[in-house]
Amino acid sequence: MKKGNPIALLPIAVFLVMYLGLGLLFEYVMKIPMGFYNVPIVTAFLVAILVACLQNRSLSFDEKLELMGRGVGDKNIITMLLIFLIAGTFVGVVGRSSAQSVAYFMLSVIPPRFAAAVLFVVACFISTAMGTSVGTITLIAPIAVEVANACGFGVPLCIGAVMGGAMFGDNLSFISDTTIAACNGQGCAMQDKFRGNFLIALPAAVVTLLLTLIATAGSEAMQVTGEYNLVQIIPYVLVLIGGIAGVNVFVVLLGGILSGALIMLATGQTALTDLLANMGTGAAGMFETSMVAVLVAAMCALIREYGGFEALLAFIRSLFKGRRGGQLGMGLLVGAMDIATANNTVAIVMANPIAKEMSRDYGITPRRAACLLDTFSCIFQGVIPYGAQMLVAISACAEMGAAISAFDIIPVLYYPYLLLVSSLIAIYVIPAKK
Repeated sequence: MKKGNPIALLPIAVFLVMYLGLGLLFEYVMKIPMGFYNVPIVTAFLVAILVACLQNRSLSFDEKLELMGRGVGDKNIITMLLIFLIAGTFVGVVGRSSAQSVAYFMLSVIPPRFAAAVLFVVACFISTAMGTSVGTITLIAPIAVEVANACGFGVPLCIGAVMGGAMFGDNLSFISDTTIAACNGQGCAMQDKFRGNFLIALPAAVVTLLLTLIATAGSEAMQVTGEYNLVQIIPYVLVLIGGIAGVNVFVVLLGGILSGALIMLATGQTALTDLLANMGTGAAGMFETSMVAVLVAAMCALIREYGGFEALLAFIRSLFKGRRGGQLGMGLLVGAMDIATANNTVAIVMANPIAKEMSRDYGITPRRAACLLDTFSCIFQGVIPYGAQMLVAISACAEMGAAISAFDIIPVLYYPYLLLVSSLIAIYVIPAKK
């Protein structure tokens, strides 16, 4: 067994200091709007890799390149990259008008007094179908402000419902980059991870729905209306059904792309040239996420070779004992990565190789490991005030004339808090299946 070497973890520390430090400087010292997201994450990882390459003089630079190449060429990394690109293409094909159709349709058939609860359900469905929490919030947050004003509900409550639903789908969707990263990083089938994850997420979602209904009980409300086209939701439904049924993820996504393209062209929603451009734009939107996956794989290959993972695992073993303790340690590991990076996908990609070692040490199945990584990353990402989800929600509210802060929304983010409770129950009360 390789000897642990804590100094080998220096590249991770360099990345965190550069990315988190500059983000805090821009956001809170220089007061740059969304300053945390002005830090180029790819550049931060390149600097970290440079530091890794300068370590361990016993290996030549060519040998280090060979190690990084083997890390990047891993089957799971290649699969992850291909799924990222195809998922981006699918989102580019179906467009955002399809998601708005879902929202306005559900709001049109539900009594207005239940509108805030409906926002949560709509956000759950759309985020599961689209695979993006930020995209869901971008679409539904303006509708949520409109609902709050028309129905007499508090804007923070309605935005909190949307954010909770968005994180529900981000955690479960078959085309979410977090699901793709967690499943491929742990060598777990997506449908297996979905089944295990659903049993954790569903109780939290049900209680969130009940709390939202209680919080809005007795309010006077008016109907919220908007245009919708139900035909446009067919690709989303096909992807959901195919994923749950266990059809190969590539087949599911290609079927969604084909059906979406045919519907968009047949209904006159877009021209062929525009459709092709949207496909390219959707795939290009996954560039940064794909590059992060490549760079992290390269960096982690060097850290593993230098003995960094052994040192980290020894530290974790000293804090967390037994299989249940190992699961909590894995969840807190990815949560700490998320707090540092404010990006749940990046947090999972960074935690993946360490979590895989932990799985072997603690006897945690790949399915449970993938569930924990995705769930805990979404819990933390759903509540941090400088996360993209929160910043997009606040920005959307400001555009609609509702000036609220992150600290107005955080107390009514029922779903992430309940998801944490549900996760702890799953770890300490309900034994995981072998």
